[in-house]
Amino acid sequence: MSERSTGHMPRGVEWGTLALIVACYGGWLAALWLLPSVSLALTVLALGVMTALHSSLTHEALHGHPFRRRWLNEALMFFPLSLAVPYGRFRDTHLAHHEDEALTDPYDDPESNFQDPGVWSRLPAWRKALLRINNTLLGRVVLGPLIGQVCFMAGDWRLMRRGVPGIARDWLLHALGLVVVIWVVVQSPAPLWAAVLGAYTGLGVLKIRTFLEHRAHETARGRTVVIEDRGPLAFLFLNNNLHIVHHMHPGVPWYALPRLYRARRAEFLKANGGYIYRNYLQIFRNYLLRAKDPVPHPLWQQGE
Repeated sequence: MSERSTGHMPRGVEWGTLALIVACYGGWLAALWLLPSVSLALTVLALGVMTALHSSLTHEALHGHPFRRRWLNEALMFFPLSLAVPYGRFRDTHLAHHEDEALTDPYDDPESNFQDPGVWSRLPAWRKALLRINNTLLGRVVLGPLIGQVCFMAGDWRLMRRGVPGIARDWLLHALGLVVVIWVVVQSPAPLWAAVLGAYTGLGVLKIRTFLEHRAHETARGRTVVIEDRGPLAFLFLNNNLHIVHHMHPGVPWYALPRLYRARRAEFLKANGGYIYRNYLQIFRNYLLRAKDPVPHPLWQQGE
């Protein structure tokens, strides 16, 4: 069987992924220099698309693509087009997220949107209302990047105060990369606010992918979704909509996921308990203004 069908990481440089990274940076620069004279709205939209793609490529890099050498991947993704989370912090928290037994855990899964029911019961009414809005797809796209950034930075600040090593270093490296990105924007015809709004737009688009990636479920693999979309969003997310495939084979590159899924579709759907959607249009129709899950973890009492 081929590496793609067995789920093994390919050897050598992944030239397609490397070319896509170069094209992403090139598209971001083109949006800054070529589009402002045409339309600032189009500039923001293009920057948002490039930001979302860059974030998806950053996810590929931390899983060992396109190079086998970690430092090369980290150097490629050093420039934070999203302006938001340091690469090192994304790497460490996302790899912790891949401890599947902890998926959706309000404490041990860094990417969980569920709250401990005991904590939820003590929150003020305004915060509960905000988190309920954030649990709709529209709320997650519009407010989710801001809520997520505030919570992430507050959490890292608490960790730094406790003396957890490496966090201050990652934020310092992020600041250095941010200076370069902002300098480039300032040299371009695009106003800085357009770049900031474009970055926020890209982060909002990414929230479409993460909105229902994981559900509360008794089994670890039953918590992870498959969305059988093959359209523009699937490409922008680098096929991470086939999320159970990625969690079961995190070393497989983005371009190999669809073939692996087709070859073993019944196995993956059995593993995740049939947690499946046809496409993103179905998700928009069902959850644009309606929450899919409650904010307090519905199985938390059983899990304690």
